[in-house]
Amino acid sequence: MAGPKLSEESILAFRDNLILEEKSTYTTEKYLRDVCAFFRFAGEKPVTKELVMDYKKALVGAGYAACSVNSMLASVNSLLSFLGWGDCKVKNLRVQRQTYCAEEKELSKAEYLRLLEASGKNTQLSIVLQTICGTGIRVSELRYFTVEAVQHGRITVSCKSKTRTILVPGKLKTLLLNYARQNHITAGPILLGRNGKPLDRSSIWRQMKQLCKSADVAPSKVFPHNLRKLFARTFYGIEKDIAKLADILGHSSINTTRIYIMTTGAEHRRKIERLGLVI
Repeated sequence: MAGPKLSEESILAFRDNLILEEKSTYTTEKYLRDVCAFFRFAGEKPVTKELVMDYKKALVGAGYAACSVNSMLASVNSLLSFLGWGDCKVKNLRVQRQTYCAEEKELSKAEYLRLLEASGKNTQLSIVLQTICGTGIRVSELRYFTVEAVQHGRITVSCKSKTRTILVPGKLKTLLLNYARQNHITAGPILLGRNGKPLDRSSIWRQMKQLCKSADVAPSKVFPHNLRKLFARTFYGIEKDIAKLADILGHSSINTTRIYIMTTGAEHRRKIERLGLVI
């Protein structure tokens, strides 16, 4: 028996449901990219478990990392559940938990400082980098840094149906308020684009990439989320309190936080060598 076909209308309905569930803008956009890719793959074929399994194989064959395949499958499975086609859902690839992260993707503190230096006269970009890295916020949470909130030194962030409070370090508070005063911003979000709206992820990503060459930092390490991870590793290195770090980052699961504080393979190797078990 042939299964149902996927339509643009069903994807739009899925999008509306994500919005009703108060998913973040980033999550909604990510899910839609993934389900649209599956929609293109399915074409006019009816959706069956066999088709979804073929899609899974196609992703693996295209060379996607296992974690990327699983992320895309999670979006597709979510769509299938929404449409009442749960019997078409497929299992994730089995992945052994990594104990260290790839060195080519980990941003060090020294590299971060070089990026700040390279930002030069771009005061706004420098402050954006320091705001994300100095507080561990998501790039989408920059809009909550208003003149009023920064003056109080406390930022209330609402994300993924949760609310948390972020404390603003003294130096960062001074930087932000000085910038606001110099740019005649007396109320509302401080970090705005040329259109007068809060800076978006793509604009920050593009500006950061432009710093790579002069800062001598590999482009693979330079993206907004890596600043959040640097905050996490630095905080954990001092406090050694993963539960408190999870609260600061707004994580529901400590398992997510563990991913943020993984050290590189080189650091992992040094720790093993210090055991002194090979003579």
